[in-house]
Amino acid sequence: MTVQIDAPVVDTELFIGGSARPAALGRTRVILDPATEEPLAEVAWGSAQDLDQAVAAAHAAFESGPWPELTLKERARLLLRIADAIDEHAEELAVVESRNVGKPIAFTRGFDVPAAAEIFRYYGGLVETIEGAARQAGRQSLIYTRREPLGVVGAITPFNFPLNLIVNKLAPALAAGNTVVHKPADETPLSALLLARVLAEAGLPAGVYNVVTGDGPNVGARLAEHPDVRKLAFTGSSATGKRLAATAAGTLKRVTAELGGKGANIVFADADLDAAAQIAFQAGFFNTGQFCMSGSRLLVQRPVYQETVDRLAGILAHIPVGDPGDPGTVLGPLANRAQLEKVEQYVAIAKAEGAVLRHGGGPVPGLDRGYFHAPTLFTEVAPQMRIAREEVFGPVVTVTPFDTDEEAVAIANSTAYGLAAGLHTADVRRAHRVAARLQAGIVWINTWAMFENTTAIGGYKDSGYGRELGPEGLEEYLQTKTVVLNAE
Repeated sequence: MTVQIDAPVVDTELFIGGSARPAALGRTRVILDPATEEPLAEVAWGSAQDLDQAVAAAHAAFESGPWPELTLKERARLLLRIADAIDEHAEELAVVESRNVGKPIAFTRGFDVPAAAEIFRYYGGLVETIEGAARQAGRQSLIYTRREPLGVVGAITPFNFPLNLIVNKLAPALAAGNTVVHKPADETPLSALLLARVLAEAGLPAGVYNVVTGDGPNVGARLAEHPDVRKLAFTGSSATGKRLAATAAGTLKRVTAELGGKGANIVFADADLDAAAQIAFQAGFFNTGQFCMSGSRLLVQRPVYQETVDRLAGILAHIPVGDPGDPGTVLGPLANRAQLEKVEQYVAIAKAEGAVLRHGGGPVPGLDRGYFHAPTLFTEVAPQMRIAREEVFGPVVTVTPFDTDEEAVAIANSTAYGLAAGLHTADVRRAHRVAARLQAGIVWINTWAMFENTTAIGGYKDSGYGRELGPEGLEEYLQTKTVVLNAE
């Protein structure tokens, strides 16, 4: 079963044990194009039975066959070949990601796909740094440690960055020597299915990466509870993350969870306001606001409050919104109807709470089909309003005034989330002082969403635990064994 999406052809069956196969129960699901609401693909719709088969394939590949026999150097070379293969299939992956998510093609070509290749290159370079240590033990005995893979890793990813969020997990998991079973988001599975074929072409042994499409209550829950899965790596909402972590606790598997966010982006009066307004747009509206590290709360010091609001509103008035396939498009649609309806509900809540609508707030003129919502800006937002505390996950930014540094920090830390934060100031002492007090896994100063593969990301509080990227990301997929040799 295949579907033509512009140039690429994507296998839409499950990928288990190195080959595509239909769902055991014969079910399928139609995937819609979020820009047109037209059918884009019909994918196999798996069940717990398919998930069990995938885990069995991954377990077999971990225990026997070529994968566990690879040396560190051979594993590193394979990851570098995978990176090259992603580059070779870059246009296919970019088009599929754009069409499936509704993401502008300029962004998938310029960021999503190149970043995926570079993450594999980064972890390919880290493979040979995996090492143990020798410890003193008497005159002739020896104690040493080994750094070993965990086994089968379950990965569950959301709809907003389908390619990058699986690669953030897959590359370090493979670098450490694990095998992986992946459940992509219900609505956006196509790049994962294409990636599985790309990895197989690059020489990844059968069973090392398996993809099972299906819903959370059946496939996702089974992955979390399966006794042969030794780690669960999840990105998604805080509510779902808590449920999955509770389920995973039944088999004492490790869990890393990158969850929701409500990032505070603080503008002090001494900031470069031109730069701060541009960065505020990028922070709040990148990927149509479907970004867990979005700077959706803009906090502005009172002397420059109105000027900052005016600058940001001026930017929004000229942002191209429309067809993701147009290279000039900056904002595409929401990824699915449920997300559009959620945004609409929060806009209504904000109005009822007394927030002032400065821009947007409804449909995009001239776009009668697709899950489009105009970029929306609310001002005079009090910290206790729901629009300022709950994750909207759409193109909505709130603006709240503050007077002192202490007040800005208190407002920023007043939500249950702690994934990302940022601040704009010309005072380097203030920058370091405020950054140290913000409760967030990453803090950007005079920028936003500046990522490096060497730099770990992750959450505080309800935004989860564990880290992705950097050497810390590799550590999440390793365990330590101590070997004691008595030679006395």
